[in-house]
Amino acid sequence: MIGIDASGKSRPAWDDDPVVSGWTGLPSMDGHCTAEVCVVGLGGSGLAAVAELQDRGLDVVGIDAGRVAAGAAGRNGGFLLGGPATFLHTALAEWGPCALDLYRATLAEIDSLEARLGSEVVRRTGSIRLAGIPGAPADAADEQDCQALAHCLGEHDIAVETYAGALGDGIFLPDDAVVNPARRALAMASMLAGRARLFEHTPAVALEPGVVTTPRGVVRCGLILVAVDGRLERILPQLDGRVRTARLQMLATAPVSADRLPCPVYGRWGYDYAQQDASGRLFVGGGRDRFAEDEWTQSGEPTAQVQNYLDSVAASFAGQSVSVNARWAASVGFTTDGRPLCTHVDDGMIAFGGYNGTGNLVGPVTARAAVALGIDGIEVPQYLGS
Repeated sequence: MIGIDASGKSRPAWDDDPVVSGWTGLPSMDGHCTAEVCVVGLGGSGLAAVAELQDRGLDVVGIDAGRVAAGAAGRNGGFLLGGPATFLHTALAEWGPCALDLYRATLAEIDSLEARLGSEVVRRTGSIRLAGIPGAPADAADEQDCQALAHCLGEHDIAVETYAGALGDGIFLPDDAVVNPARRALAMASMLAGRARLFEHTPAVALEPGVVTTPRGVVRCGLILVAVDGRLERILPQLDGRVRTARLQMLATAPVSADRLPCPVYGRWGYDYAQQDASGRLFVGGGRDRFAEDEWTQSGEPTAQVQNYLDSVAASFAGQSVSVNARWAASVGFTTDGRPLCTHVDDGMIAFGGYNGTGNLVGPVTARAAVALGIDGIEVPQYLGS
């Protein structure tokens, strides 16, 4: 049975976690307020911005149009993978040495998240990149690219090992980690709510310098940080052409053979991916490239064609037939050159997003750059589009 939330929309299986399902929520904003900074969007990057601002002793208001992490921040694959969306060797060729800076920053972000949230939330499992998908012959070009990535990582003293096992052939990256993304975001929000004024179900209906208007009040502030990934170009039309929204789809299965996936696993150039939780359920995503034109959309509803493809992917990762009990989708932002976006859009207003499907670590790294840009006037790193 497909999980349905109170609005009638598909519900991610991540929400079955007792910590997530027991979330009592934050208030909605009712009335006017002032702050030094207003953060619009309380997904992973917005919460990271709030944390950075709090650590600096600034007065912060944060708002979200729905529940914290109700968008892609709580509906993604839960992978914590080092590096940019394009693999390191490709990014180095296209961006230059700054790609390595981003890789190291994301590895440091895993350490930071584990220190904040603990090893129960952030599990240091490593990750496996396969040359193809389980149960299918290795793709020669994919296998060659895996080897090129491994060589590049080794040259830069980043841990990498050869993987050859029941799932197929590829590489193992021991520094990576995995989370339930909704649990991670709600844990962060719980930690931050006591020190900042955070509001759920409070959409920004208008943004102008120094003023964020919501349905039941106005926030007046010196700096506005718009921390939105998917549909960013709809909220800020001036970014249309620099960022484009795509739909990513996932499903969850009933429990399969225990320990089938020892860590997050991704294959077919990273387009298909899965992780297994402690109960044995698989959380499987991918297939966007198979139906690329249809998936360039701002719709957040799953489709039959992608979900049918994911049924077969899930069976491949499981190594057996599967029963699907949840299907969902999320909107994410892509940029033209693969670099996340962090830019001034107006006086005292900075937007950041466009994580190209890998926002769990890149998002918080970008958030801190946005805070440094807005508060200190520090230019953003070269691995970000400004």
